[in-house]
Amino acid sequence: NWTRVCDRVAEAAQRAGRQPDEITIVAVCKTRPAEDIEAALAAGVTDLGENRVQEATQKQPAIQGGRWHLIGQLQRNKAGKAVELFDCVQSVDSPRLAKALAQRAEGSDRTMDVLIQVNTSGVEHQAGAAPDELPELADQILLSPWLRLGGLMTIASQADETEVKRCFQSLWSCRDALVAQRRDLDLSTLSMGMSGDFELAIEQGSTMVRIGTAIFGTRS
Repeated sequence: NWTRVCDRVAEAAQRAGRQPDEITIVAVCKTRPAEDIEAALAAGVTDLGENRVQEATQKQPAIQGGRWHLIGQLQRNKAGKAVELFDCVQSVDSPRLAKALAQRAEGSDRTMDVLIQVNTSGVEHQAGAAPDELPELADQILLSPWLRLGGLMTIASQADETEVKRCFQSLWSCRDALVAQRRDLDLSTLSMGMSGDFELAIEQGSTMVRIGTAIFGTRS
């Protein structure tokens, strides 16, 4: 499965006139047992995505290696645990959460990579900051030497392909607008695309795709 996913990523990159090595594949291992994750790492997976702090707490002691990304929503009271367990938090969506992570990272003497999660679908209950909230949120992250802002993340609408594409294009626009305002920012990471839409995401400029089912198979 891993080889097939790598091939599909490479094919999508070529269609878009891009190099396959521009795209990082994060293997989403939520609900997967440790032995499946170990097998994925042995097959060549380097980056692992987890939705919940609690699940990572249970699994990580049994797993050697991998760069861990938190891709699910994070509550402020779990910021300390997230700093301990993860290399990157992709779901920073408010100045208050950014502040909590910065305090915990400083307390642990550890610099954290973070991405801002953007709600590009416009659906109210969808996680992520609204596009007009991004300047304030970016400023809050930049205040702390303990947080390293690498880019933006979004979960596209589950509607039709036109709407999915619009979400991906919206993330591009958000990135361009932020960089235009703050020229010292390096927002080279665009984390967008999952098992059902990662090829479209790559064609739309994604540099990081989060893939679970296509790597690990359907959940039993």
